[in-house]
Amino acid sequence: MRIAFRTDVSVQIGSGHFQRCLTLANALFKPGIAIRFCCRHLPPQLHAKLQQRGYQVRIIDAPSEASTEQGPPHAEWLGTSQLADATSCKEALSDGEWDLLVVDHYALDERWEREMRSCVKKIFVIDDLADRVHDCDWLLDQNYYRDAESRYVNKVPAHCCCLIGPRYALLRKEFMAARNQAALRAGPVNRVLLFFGGVDKDNLTGRALHVLAAMRSRSFRVDVVIGNMHPFIDEIRECCCRQGFDCHIQTDRMAVLMAQADMAIGAGGTAVLERWCLGLPTIAFATAENQMRQVGDAAREGLLYAPDGHETFEETLEKHLPALVDNMPLREHMSFQAMAVVDGLGLSRVAALLDDDVVQIRPACLSDSREIFEWRNHPDIRRFCGDPGVIPWEMHEQWFKGILSSTTSVLLIGYREMAPVGVVRYDFIDSDARVSIYLVPGQEKKGLGRKLLLRAEIWLKNHRGDIRKIRARIMAGNGRSRALFEGSGYHEESASFLKELQP
Repeated sequence: MRIAFRTDVSVQIGSGHFQRCLTLANALFKPGIAIRFCCRHLPPQLHAKLQQRGYQVRIIDAPSEASTEQGPPHAEWLGTSQLADATSCKEALSDGEWDLLVVDHYALDERWEREMRSCVKKIFVIDDLADRVHDCDWLLDQNYYRDAESRYVNKVPAHCCCLIGPRYALLRKEFMAARNQAALRAGPVNRVLLFFGGVDKDNLTGRALHVLAAMRSRSFRVDVVIGNMHPFIDEIRECCCRQGFDCHIQTDRMAVLMAQADMAIGAGGTAVLERWCLGLPTIAFATAENQMRQVGDAAREGLLYAPDGHETFEETLEKHLPALVDNMPLREHMSFQAMAVVDGLGLSRVAALLDDDVVQIRPACLSDSREIFEWRNHPDIRRFCGDPGVIPWEMHEQWFKGILSSTTSVLLIGYREMAPVGVVRYDFIDSDARVSIYLVPGQEKKGLGRKLLLRAEIWLKNHRGDIRKIRARIMAGNGRSRALFEGSGYHEESASFLKELQP
């Protein structure tokens, strides 16, 4: 499988788009996978980082020119026209057909994507803004928005699979590992993490340091994180040295630092999702226009603390930081809410969908009746059914016709390369759905059940937007199903016990 990425890094763009592409590339990479990054703007240290990981790099040399077309709001970020960029990108990928193209760039829209169709089979777009139309097969927007489900209506093709919300957050694997050790922040603030992104062109880091240094009652330790592209790196390093703060430059220990902290000061963007995964209460500031709604919506849901007002950044931080430090109940509430929103499994969900061994989903139809009858009566399937007996054909036929016409249940067939691999059933009660799943006998391939369950959940989200919870009932002794649901983000709600009385 051959996978290409199109993204850029600069002081204006920042490094967040590149970092989440790198995170996804690391999750997809395995023997037999070729990965190539196509970039127009890429600092030498990040170029070297990609090569060290064994990824190919092509620098796009499209001529700098002002585009005459009406482009997206961030069109100037590209530095050339979309047509010129696409032409250069196709040249960089001209050594054969590519299975997947991942695009993370605010300056590219359906016109660029349409041009790239001739050299790639599928296009996966990562977006945050919903401010332009895309021609893609998958679209990921991992951010929390109150109107998340409607943001891309009429902006993607009908066949596009939309992955919306923090459930699909592309967080590095170390955040999941740190989450397993993290606890709710219910005590005093002993350690504060300061991080405003890898570039931080407005130097909010340095300005926050002056506020922290002036706090007379400060009794907590401070960790400061910046990237090696920070324009004021020397000044920040010197300030940290004077104040006794710990300065971390281009650290690979971000998950550990977040897990150790009791509170954070920082920006919006992907870092918000990382902090939520670890339940880290945060006083957050939108550092770019595209972060304003993200931070505002999250604050209204109690997921972070976002001061508003017309004061300067320094005045705002000086006033609100002590208030949050002293408000233990609020910090505990934010910690609890945040951990419920991001479970750390988003990267594995997305990687499973993009795997070349992909599972597709469709509703069952009348012609599936005979096969489902045979699968359901197989001994391996009956063993873990509520009724382990053999179902007569007449009874099955009546049940099958009923479920096809039902408005309170749906039966889905999972298939791969046109061959069926499993069955998922949802039964609806108000805003809840109860799920049951089994693989076709002989299809017990490692990871296949998880892919089937994930695909079914996406179908459910796209077709039944009113469903808020999915419940599963597992028979005693079915360790495989327990592992499947626990590994897919389900948690145990209650236990059921049975005792049979002798006559």
